Amino acid sequence: MKSVHYFFTPVSPWTYMGHARFVQMAEQHGARILLRPVDLGRVFPVSGGLPLAKRAAQRQTYRLKELARWREFRGVPLNIHPKFFPAPADDAARLIIAADLALGTAAGLKLAEAIMRAVWAEERDIGDAQTRAAIVAEQGLDAAALAAVADQAATAFDAYTEEAIAAQVFGAPWYLVEGEPFWGQDRLEFVERALAA
Repeated sequence: MKSVHYFFTPVSPWTYMGHARFVQMAEQHGARILLRPVDLGRVFPVSGGLPLAKRAAQRQTYRLKELARWREFRGVPLNIHPKFFPAPADDAARLIIAADLALGTAAGLKLAEAIMRAVWAEERDIGDAQTRAAIVAEQGLDAAALAAVADQAATAFDAYTEEAIAAQVFGAPWYLVEGEPFWGQDRLEFVERALAA
């Protein structure tokens, strides 16, 4: 069984657009997904990346064009200018990790998709604790089980971020297939080839 380290942040539109396809692909090839939500705010300074607001105007303009193109190509509902973006992502990331730790990878993946959809398709504020609690409930997940591993999830979040830095991750999503890196949902076809090999 092949393993894929899946580094991402829940506020990445690119992660959101590729998420369902990636999960389906991993299932089809019997691959194990290792969920790795990370703090890109810590990854960027050591990898030469810049937060969106600090990028050159032409890069920001082109990003919007690409979002529209990929939204159509992937057939994923996505607001180019969501109401609550940028949003604080750390608490949502820790919640995804808690779901993974307490309830398993399938639960973590399901919650990750719901949180990303909340930002990019549903105009919801994932920085708000009540909103996050509502999303957990909507997914039928046990909030008490998630709360019970909150400290462990916080420790894992820091560890995953350090792991990303050590693995030379510089953006999201980042798929590490048996040690081979792929950056971006636009590389999913190459990820699939690696899984099938």
